[in-house]
Amino acid sequence: MEKTLNKKKESKGSVENIGSSESQISIFTKRIKNLTEHLKSNKKDHNTRRGLMKLVGKRKKLLSYVKSKSNERYESIIKSLGLRR
Repeated sequence: MEKTLNKKKESKGSVENIGSSESQISIFTKRIKNLTEHLKSNKKDHNTRRGLMKLVGKRKKLLSYVKSKSNERYESIIKSLGLRR
């Protein structure tokens, strides 16, 4: 979690609310991208694959939550992260 705080400080200049749904979705997306790159070279790493599937599920739940609350926020998240091509 401290790594994400440092990244937030470097990118925005100040600490944002890392508990918000948008920031959690972006953190999960970065971790998912890293894990998929890892799995391309380590095809038999089933523990990482399981963790990846759990992260994808968490992100999906958060996206559905944001969509139920505000469709505009959902659309902006999708466009900014490049999801659902």
